[in-house]
Amino acid sequence: MDHPLIDLINARIRKAEEEGAFDNLPGAGKPLPPCDDPENAVFNRILRDNGAVPEFVSLSRELAKLRETLLESADRSERRRIMQEVSLLEARIEIARKAR
Repeated sequence: MDHPLIDLINARIRKAEEEGAFDNLPGAGKPLPPCDDPENAVFNRILRDNGAVPEFVSLSRELAKLRETLLESADRSERRRIMQEVSLLEARIEIARKAR
């Protein structure tokens, strides 16, 4: 089944072509870059362009911040709490890496 707006979309594309909107684009005439996963290429590009990262990367960033906080803290009970969080994050990172 066609998209309900297919005629409008095609008309806009034709108009843009006639006006030269697609002339002299960067990379014109060059081959497309190699793609490891062509079925998910668009999905992966959307994720990458919006800053999505694997779980273990975001957890690693959080771990680095916690370690900085630990270095700055002088309170023993606060340091103990932070060290527990660090330990839990390290375990979560290992699990996330293995799941990948």
